[in-house]
Amino acid sequence: MLKRDDSPPDHSGLIESMRAGDQLAFERLYRETVGMVYGLCLRMTSNPSLAEECVQQTYVQAWRNLDGFRGESAVGTWLHRIAVNEVRSQFRRESRHQSLDVEVEHPVDASDTGHQLDLERAIATLPDQARAVFVLVAVYGYPHQEAADMLDIAEGTSKAHYHHARRRLRDLLGESHESDR
Repeated sequence: MLKRDDSPPDHSGLIESMRAGDQLAFERLYRETVGMVYGLCLRMTSNPSLAEECVQQTYVQAWRNLDGFRGESAVGTWLHRIAVNEVRSQFRRESRHQSLDVEVEHPVDASDTGHQLDLERAIATLPDQARAVFVLVAVYGYPHQEAADMLDIAEGTSKAHYHHARRRLRDLLGESHESDR
């Protein structure tokens, strides 16, 4: 699994340039961070078009709220928090506007029949909150308290969702791999 880099790049100079109105600095920050933001959004939504929309809104919000970045965390962590909020906002908007079940898109590479694809598919089946906690904790390496803060839930709730997600993934992956034998 991917883990959050222990020594994130220092983007503080870019942030200061962006605060001064330097759009090229913003473009550079975008190029250097869009992959990690998209990965988070895709894993949380399991929907490429929704993930792209969340990414776009993440950077719009980042630009609008530059003054809100105090430098207490890495820029990547700040962007992750904004992205998590955008994903949650999308889920809230969708649940208000749709009463029918939504068919979730699953990006599939037909040539990849390996365990990574199985895991990505299994993660996509988790309930929204359990998937969000699992992605933040297991995939990106955030501690439960940070994940809980991003999701506006209690740390104990984060741990419960994580436990539920792990158990469900173990059941799903155990069943799919036993049928391969």
